[in-house]
Amino acid sequence: MGKEKQGKQNTKEKKKMSSETVNIEKEQWNKEQLIEEGKLSLNENSENHNIQLMTIIGEIEGHDVLGNNAKATKYEHILPTLAAIEDTDKIDGVLILLNTMGGDVEAGLAIAEMIASLSKPTVSLVLGGSHSIGVPIAVSSDYSFIVPSGTMVIHPVRLSGLVIGAQPTYDYFKQMQNRITQFVSKHSEITTQRIEELMMETGVLTKDVGTILVGEEAVKEGLINEVGGISDAISKLHEMIGKRK
Repeated sequence: MGKEKQGKQNTKEKKKMSSETVNIEKEQWNKEQLIEEGKLSLNENSENHNIQLMTIIGEIEGHDVLGNNAKATKYEHILPTLAAIEDTDKIDGVLILLNTMGGDVEAGLAIAEMIASLSKPTVSLVLGGSHSIGVPIAVSSDYSFIVPSGTMVIHPVRLSGLVIGAQPTYDYFKQMQNRITQFVSKHSEITTQRIEELMMETGVLTKDVGTILVGEEAVKEGLINEVGGISDAISKLHEMIGKRK
């Protein structure tokens, strides 16, 4: 009897040690994901909902690699993560934090389209700013928030480097711009016409054409659903997950 009792105790201790090892490995994995890709699993909550946190920060990197000193969101990290989120039952919803200056148009639109096509509930929160191609990403979620001091800059498509001054070039610019304006109007309450008006505004930005919207202004224009912070965003996401379940 003594040996049997001792054996059961050893088994319990092994299971406990195994569980602790798994928790340590999970914590280490989460830490690495946060450092390398700005991702974190928020699953320690009373609602028992597993939320995936994603960040869109700095400049959105496309096919060209940015310098070592530049903060960047790499689309080759974000797209596979979104695909994995869609394909797993372990994630109930996605919280997207944005503080971006914009960046590569194609990469930004690809991220926005992926977020918009997720079947899981998604909530975005604009912190600091979500400028340029960051605007489609901000509105691609099911529900969006912006902090009172958050900003969104809307301006025409711009390209750097050699530009051929011919009609096909301007047609291409217009086509790219139409893709952006149509996506934004489809996923928010603003019209395409109003977006184009804000893009071509000449009296707001001192060195460029376009418009900067701060906090409540973005809500009034119909771009963002609501002014709020992190507690509002998380509460809304839990509410949406609860309704879905």
